[in-house]
Amino acid sequence: MSGFVEKPEPLQVPGLVHLHTGKVRELYRNEAGELVMVASDRLSAYDWVLPSEIPDKGRVLTQLSLWWFDQLADIVPNHVISTDVPEGAPADWAGRTLVCKSLEMVPVECVARGYLTGSGLLEYNETRTVCGLALPEGLVDGSELPGPIFTPAAKAAVGEHDENVSYEEVARQVGAETAAQLRQTTLAVYGRARDIARERGLILADTKFEFGFDGADLLIGDEVLTPDSSRFWPADQWEPGHAQPSYDKQFVRNWLTSPASGWDRKSEQPPPALPEDVVDATRAKYIEAYERLTGTAW
Repeated sequence: MSGFVEKPEPLQVPGLVHLHTGKVRELYRNEAGELVMVASDRLSAYDWVLPSEIPDKGRVLTQLSLWWFDQLADIVPNHVISTDVPEGAPADWAGRTLVCKSLEMVPVECVARGYLTGSGLLEYNETRTVCGLALPEGLVDGSELPGPIFTPAAKAAVGEHDENVSYEEVARQVGAETAAQLRQTTLAVYGRARDIARERGLILADTKFEFGFDGADLLIGDEVLTPDSSRFWPADQWEPGHAQPSYDKQFVRNWLTSPASGWDRKSEQPPPALPEDVVDATRAKYIEAYERLTGTAW
């Protein structure tokens, strides 16, 4: 059992129809047929959406995504129409709202990896492959790969793991032409983002994107290159052979699996609320990632 510890009741806003409550975002449709995405301060870990929130997290994700959309505009267009808060919505939606084109989403998580860790490492240790791609012997946690690879995953429901799949499976699902377009665009975006991060002293280990079609045009949607969708490591502390320090929710994972939490990850019990120091440290990491990447103060 997993999912929401306490599933929130979505706000009802005049002129908006609520469509979906995700791990982090609430999704609405306005009267013009556009999507309205609102990023909450919710946090997920180990397939649970936790009862504690991280103040400003939704705004950091939204503003960082907007910054990245600008950096990537010559590679792939995005779904953003405006950042206007809909009339009648609460003031708290400011800075965390995107009005977007309604896309025909591709049912694939498009993952790019430049370094070996996470689920890729687990598969490599068993088969010396990731998503069916053969890799050299001798790689360890944190190793840089010979070149970036496209390692797609099947989307999962809230509370379930995305499942790595082969490129051939993606081609079977969406067609060879679309699969090739997804792979090419994913690796092009990763390459641009990796180089920008490197200039700022960060390693972009891996990241995932979501794409959709606006007619015949492929657009990038959802969030991009945030600490929720990507692993950023400080380059000056990179040391293959163990888990790397990371700009994400590692503080939360560490506390949840420590004796201090009293939580058994393998049980069906939901995780407890986070202590204030873990919340504060996690918020600081999200903001530090924003400031290092954009070069602007939060």
